[in-house]
Amino acid sequence: MNVDINSSNSGRPTSANEATLIVIGGGAAGFFCAVNAARLAPNLNVTILEKTGKLLSKVKVSGGGRCNVTHAVFEVPELSRRYPRGQSFIKKTAHHFGTADTIEWFRERGVQIKREDDGRMFPITNDSQTIIDCLLQDARRFGVTIKTGTEVKSISKEGDRFQLTTADSQLLNANYVCIATGGYPKAAMFQWLQTLGHTVAEPVPSLFTFNLTKHPITALMGVAAQPVRVKIEGSKLSEEGPVLITHWGLSGPAVLRLSAWGARELAQKEYKFKAHLNWMPSYNEQTLKAEMQDMRQAHPAKKVANHNFTKLPARLFQFLLQQSGITEEQRFADLPAKAENTLIRQLVDYVVEVQGKTTFKEEFVTAGGINLSEVDANTMESRKLPGVYFAGEVLDVDGITGGFNFQHAWSSGAIAARAIAAKVGA
Repeated sequence: MNVDINSSNSGRPTSANEATLIVIGGGAAGFFCAVNAARLAPNLNVTILEKTGKLLSKVKVSGGGRCNVTHAVFEVPELSRRYPRGQSFIKKTAHHFGTADTIEWFRERGVQIKREDDGRMFPITNDSQTIIDCLLQDARRFGVTIKTGTEVKSISKEGDRFQLTTADSQLLNANYVCIATGGYPKAAMFQWLQTLGHTVAEPVPSLFTFNLTKHPITALMGVAAQPVRVKIEGSKLSEEGPVLITHWGLSGPAVLRLSAWGARELAQKEYKFKAHLNWMPSYNEQTLKAEMQDMRQAHPAKKVANHNFTKLPARLFQFLLQQSGITEEQRFADLPAKAENTLIRQLVDYVVEVQGKTTFKEEFVTAGGINLSEVDANTMESRKLPGVYFAGEVLDVDGITGGFNFQHAWSSGAIAARAIAAKVGA
């Protein structure tokens, strides 16, 4: 099912004395704020403005089209450690609306969320459309107006109301505004928010893969190994987990987590650095050398190529043998010391020159955004301009891969909705 909506839905009529909320952004955070605010405050008129023709586009593509709704981390301190930026902020927001709240919210609407072995959580249908349909259904149920193709260019305060100017020069008025535009890749794109008095942490990409220009290992595209330890030379950055070899370089959870934790540091390096891979992280050079000696004694007549002692995928093992100058016919007894030492280094310290990055599918995340000191984590309200709220990736919060960025979207959207509904009720 296509989620493009090219005309406004009718929402419901607005009376002259009715409070109005405009949510800018039709993604996960924006929708969650809108539907919850409309539900909690029945006398609040809610409108979502989306600048493109597509709603919930990241929800659609996340998790290979299955939507990685959240991650099975329920303790707040543990959850906060999955966010390279915004840990203290998450410690506060997760107390108000955490992982268990997300699962329960969807369950109440007939959407069962299941846990996979790695902790990621998906709808039991394995289809992101289930999440999209749930959110659209709530929008219809509570009379949320949705306008696509509507880009907001400026916000100003006119008396006790806000005036929003769109790209096609419409003027819209609201008592409350929730900004849930997602991350912007360039600082200049935040300018319309900086005019509200907010400052911005410089945006840089996060969750990207490593490009290995013309490296022979890319011939193994599609091969995955785990666990692999990946370290950045000249840095404290190190991650261990699955690594996927692609036609352009290296991807997989270990690489993506590194890109998140190292977002600013790797940007300063202009994405040119050396990465060290230990394909057998339970070993170092000394312990693997001792293991090799044992194998020489135990299997002197065996061909090295026929004895994959590494538990690595066969294609990767054969590739590393070739890189070490070991032929298919060489036996352990005949293995020259130089070739053995080279193989040991290739297995525990395989060094690649990274030359750039590639966005990870359509699930890219931007590190940076509205400075968190300027937003109340308990309400999502701007400390600079009361009545303006923020939700989602527009804030300087980003998580590693695995559902953590969606959890932030649900948490911040729900908190903003509750705070706005409380004001309307008051």
